Amino acid sequence: MRITNLAVDRSTTIIVLLIIITIAGVYSYAVLPRESNPEVIVPFINVTVTYEGVTPEDMESLVTVPIERKLTGLSDVKEITSTSVEGVSTIVIEFQPDTVIEDALQRVRDKVDLAKSDLPEDADDPLINEINLGEIPIMLMSLTGSVGLPVLNEIAEELEDRIEAIPGVLDVQLIGGVEREIQIEVDPERVAAYGIPLTDLVEVTRLENVNTPGGSMDLGEAKFLMRTPGEISTPEELANLVVRVGPEGTVHLRDIASIKDAFKELDSLSRVDANPAVTLAISKRSGENIIRIADQVNAMFEELQEGLPQGIDIALTWDESVFVRDMVNELENSILSGLILVLAVIFIFLGFTNALFVALAIPISMLITFFVLYMSGVTLNMVVLFSLTLALGMLVDNAIVVLENIYRHMQLGLDRVAAAKKGVDEVAWPIIGSTLTTVAAFAPMFFWPGIWGKFMVYLPLTVTLALMSSLFVGLIVNPALAGRYMRAKVAVRKDGRIKRHPILHSYAAILRQAIRWRAVTVTIAVVGLVVITFEFFTHAEFEFTPTIEPPQADIDIECPEGTNLATSDLYVKKVEEVLEPYRDNLEHVIANIGSQGVSLYGENRANTTHLSRVTLDFPKLEDCTVMPSTIVEQVRKDLATIT
Repeated sequence: MRITNLAVDRSTTIIVLLIIITIAGVYSYAVLPRESNPEVIVPFINVTVTYEGVTPEDMESLVTVPIERKLTGLSDVKEITSTSVEGVSTIVIEFQPDTVIEDALQRVRDKVDLAKSDLPEDADDPLINEINLGEIPIMLMSLTGSVGLPVLNEIAEELEDRIEAIPGVLDVQLIGGVEREIQIEVDPERVAAYGIPLTDLVEVTRLENVNTPGGSMDLGEAKFLMRTPGEISTPEELANLVVRVGPEGTVHLRDIASIKDAFKELDSLSRVDANPAVTLAISKRSGENIIRIADQVNAMFEELQEGLPQGIDIALTWDESVFVRDMVNELENSILSGLILVLAVIFIFLGFTNALFVALAIPISMLITFFVLYMSGVTLNMVVLFSLTLALGMLVDNAIVVLENIYRHMQLGLDRVAAAKKGVDEVAWPIIGSTLTTVAAFAPMFFWPGIWGKFMVYLPLTVTLALMSSLFVGLIVNPALAGRYMRAKVAVRKDGRIKRHPILHSYAAILRQAIRWRAVTVTIAVVGLVVITFEFFTHAEFEFTPTIEPPQADIDIECPEGTNLATSDLYVKKVEEVLEPYRDNLEHVIANIGSQGVSLYGENRANTTHLSRVTLDFPKLEDCTVMPSTIVEQVRKDLATIT
């Protein structure tokens, strides 16, 4: 081929290009963001309206139905699903997969704005959010101890600020903490005696609890901004608030109500190993390196662990970076193992120096792939890592065919350059056809529809990049290096016959017998194909993903709607008692009462005190004395006794 001949004649240029590829590839691999999932925009938009104290039936008629009527005119909508519970209406709009989510979000906002006039005045403004899988928490860390929730919450808030200062962290959400609240308990008899309407008390309290801007004033060469501070921060300030002035005298708020500095009523609880806990849910920004963020967060917590008050511990209950780190390590191990195995096998036939040329196909092809992925803005996620591991074994095919044919021509007496040109010219089109047929096998995955298609498109993309990179190495890099450095012993006997390797000699003998008994060979192949196909479809079990030992297991507890937090907590404690015999085989037992984990929609203000979740956190698989799946099945049987 002309391009191969040019590469062989300009081998120095190819070596310089090889150095550039190595530097660019290593840099790209080092800076490629590591993520768990690909950056896929899910075509779902969530509309949430809160109207506290309203029954589900009234939420549906007063809030859900008016909004749904406006949303029915939206285009590209696949399905609209609504849920009305006590105090909260949630509407989820699913659009067609190819919809531009930014445009859809704006259209939903416009429709919801039209519906606002039909909603009750006391209802909160609708919250409109797109579902972003990239914002799912990557780490969950729980502060536990016997110092009480207020102290835990105060420490957690300090940690929240420090974690959010780490580059790449998007948000830190507190779960299970307490919120300070100044409570006003009005005495009905005194209010009636003074003749003060309750609405006046609410209005006075609201109007007095503000900072009022006062404009600006020039004094000398300076300009000062003025304001009247009126924001209330202590119960004493609120107690001295004047609610009425009249002939009878001045009535303060303390005269008709008692003011307490307390905490907001809890709507959720969190426990880790039966101890009260405040959990920090850490989310990263899209496209950031999950491993780097996790390392920085872990380093910060190890540093803080020593300075925490006695009796307070930090428990890492979820770290998604562990799975990404394992995948990256597996890929690196596979590359190293592939290099060693290729060197060992090719050394038998071509010698050590020539085996190095073949082995180069793996790292060079990978480095080219990393560089293209980096330039395309693709992250090193689970699908890409799996695809690279899948393509790893196919990267040496082209190099083996090319170098073996060049080696054969050198054995026949040609010099390096002539052997490189002739050897590649004979096999170029076969290896191009072979590579393209493999790429064609993955091509239909580019047209996989729906959300799963957006996830899995990275598989054919990555495999195609890796295979085309190996084709470049086989047709350009390997011939140039072979034309400069390849060594071969002349293998022509005195009678003109070619010396054969012992393994090749044995294979030739078997091949001669197969050709001699062609009918028997074909019959054996057909019978074997039929038997294997029959056995496969008779006994094979089909499933979307393989069954593996789970890192965690969830126990969801759903009581009737309207169940208060205390009652839900009783059921959770029963579950915790059932789990007591398994504590030695569990890393942690995490209980969330009034919540079933972090929602995709962010902070959900719905009344969910009837929902709870207990999570079993298993140790690393190599540390398990009992398999997690066995524990799950046994716990499922034990829980059958709880009604």
